[in-house]
Amino acid sequence: MTARHEEIADELRRAIDREEYTVGALLPPETDLAANYGVSRGTVRQAVAALTAEGLIGSRQGARRVVLASRRSQSFAELRSFAQWARAMGREASGHVVAQEYRQATKEDAGRLQLPSDSRVLHVLRVRGLDGEPVLLERTVYADWISTAVESIEPDCPSVTQRLYENTGLVFAYGEHVIDAVSAGAQDAELLGVRRTSPLLRVRRVTTTREGRPVEWSDDRYRSDAVSFSVRNSIGNNALARKTAG
Repeated sequence: MTARHEEIADELRRAIDREEYTVGALLPPETDLAANYGVSRGTVRQAVAALTAEGLIGSRQGARRVVLASRRSQSFAELRSFAQWARAMGREASGHVVAQEYRQATKEDAGRLQLPSDSRVLHVLRVRGLDGEPVLLERTVYADWISTAVESIEPDCPSVTQRLYENTGLVFAYGEHVIDAVSAGAQDAELLGVRRTSPLLRVRRVTTTREGRPVEWSDDRYRSDAVSFSVRNSIGNNALARKTAG
C-alpha cells in the first residue's frame, strides 16, 4: 500500500507538470498543504522532501519552497541539444566519447545522409549524463563533409551542437524524430548502469541544416526513469504523426 506522503508527492509532481505551480513559483505553506490533503505537517514535509531530493523544488532556511523545474520533460524543440535542455533546467550536462571510428557508409547511412554509397562516415558512441548520472546513449553517424570537424572536438565536450556552431558556424535547423521503446542490450545496460532488458526510450533522428542538407543521423537511447518527452500541438499546428512500428 502506498504511503500517504508518497501519494501527496505524486499529486504535487502532477500539479507541477500541469504548470499549476510554474518554475519560480512558491508552493503553498505547509499548513495550507496539510489542510488541503487532510494530513499532518510532518506528512507534508516528507512529501516535500522527496520533491526536493529530485530537484523539482528548493528552499532556503525560513523561506517557502520554490519550484525549480518541471519533471525531466524535454520538448521537441530542444531535442537537438541535450546540453541546452539541461542548462535550461539548471542541470549540468556531461558527455564522453566511448568509441569513434570511420566506416564505409551502409545503405542506411547513405540513404539517411543523402550520400554516395562509397562515402566514409564517422560513427560516434557517446554517453551523456545529467548531474553526473548517465541517462543517454548516442550512436551518431556524421556525414563525410562535417566529420573532420566532429573528430577534432574533445571527447568530454558537453555540447557538440554548440561547439560545431562555434568552430564552423553550423546550425542544426531541422530534425525528424521517431520515438519508440526498446530493451537494453548488454552494452546499453553496462553504459547506462541499468539491468539488461530494462526499457529504454529510443529516438531515431535525422538532423539537417537550414538548407535541408543532412548533418547526422542518430539512434539515441534514454533511461526511461530519467527522461520523458512532451509534445505540444494544436488544431492549426500539429507536428505529431502516429505511425505503426517499424
